[in-house]
Amino acid sequence: MMKEVATSVSKQTASSPVRLLIVAPSLDILGGQAVQADRLLQRLRQEPQLEVDLLPVNPRLPGVLRKLQAVKYVRTIVTSIAYIASLFTKVRQYDVIHIFSASYFSFLLAPTPAILISKLYGKGILLNYHSGEADDHLRRWRRTAIPTLKLVDELIVPSAYLVEVFAEFGLPARAIYNLIETDRFRFRERSVLQPRFLSNRNFERHYGVDRVLRAFAVLQKRLPEAQLVVAGDGPERSSLEQLACDLKLQNTEFVGRVSHDQVIDLYDENDVFLNGSEIDNQPLSILEAFACGLPVVTTDAGGIPYMVDNGRTGLIVPRGDYEQLAASALRLFDEPGLAASLIQQGLEECSKYHWESVRDEWLKVYSELASSSSKDIESVKVRA
Repeated sequence: MMKEVATSVSKQTASSPVRLLIVAPSLDILGGQAVQADRLLQRLRQEPQLEVDLLPVNPRLPGVLRKLQAVKYVRTIVTSIAYIASLFTKVRQYDVIHIFSASYFSFLLAPTPAILISKLYGKGILLNYHSGEADDHLRRWRRTAIPTLKLVDELIVPSAYLVEVFAEFGLPARAIYNLIETDRFRFRERSVLQPRFLSNRNFERHYGVDRVLRAFAVLQKRLPEAQLVVAGDGPERSSLEQLACDLKLQNTEFVGRVSHDQVIDLYDENDVFLNGSEIDNQPLSILEAFACGLPVVTTDAGGIPYMVDNGRTGLIVPRGDYEQLAASALRLFDEPGLAASLIQQGLEECSKYHWESVRDEWLKVYSELASSSSKDIESVKVRA
């Protein structure tokens, strides 16, 4: 074992690239973490000082095992076994392990094994926590989540909001913004807004898509020609479709899960972005709306007020208040100058989330962790 450790140190010279493993959902899973991990992976692979690979928390299994992944509950068991086995195989080959994290059972199933196995091998551990449910997660799972989080070397979050949340539990965190690739989206001038509304959130209860549907029912009373496109999927789909029927919504289309190219088209085809979150952090969909020129009307859930400046880059209403959501959306049609200003300021806000703005921060933390990891391993070898 000591020979293996010594060998790993000898390979880590001053001029050698940092070997980085990103542990995150692949794009087979619908959600912001998968999108963010993919964007970061593509950028980091262009950096000569890094050797980067992805270890998906949702590995595709071969042959008959793939069929088992289609069976509820069985899927979780076989996928978890394959995932943990891949951690033991791959983590030892890298210097820094960058682990994406959500909350609750997702935290237990994916980040926790990655943290423990990385700690076992003495690797530099970066936990990239994205969930707006952090406060509730840490309060409910205090005895397990907090000790596990204290094992990581760096806790990175995408917003100042989460820095404050973690500080309340004695956990220091550093904020590095999410990455938005504005060159992959199409900005369209909207000199005259059309009543075409878009919702692009997963169908989870805390994302408040039901509030968007209720707001749209109010909007249609004033704008009978209004249209709503609802993109996304999830456990609330059937109840949301039933709610749309109960509200007798017209011109409302549920388009399901959409690919990246389709999302770009949806932003281009619609004129106003509506978001009804009850719990949230830093939604990529809001940043994408900024990049594409859609004015944003949203609730004040979690970290959203840290990224949307009310009256400057978007309009913010209290959580749960779908009537205010509708009223604020109507302002965009009553006050064309307001809409134009929000669109311009929203586009300018995107500059904070460009690769050029976050690149050096990521490279710095990887370098620090690789250096610290090498020293720790060397000290173990010397003591032995």
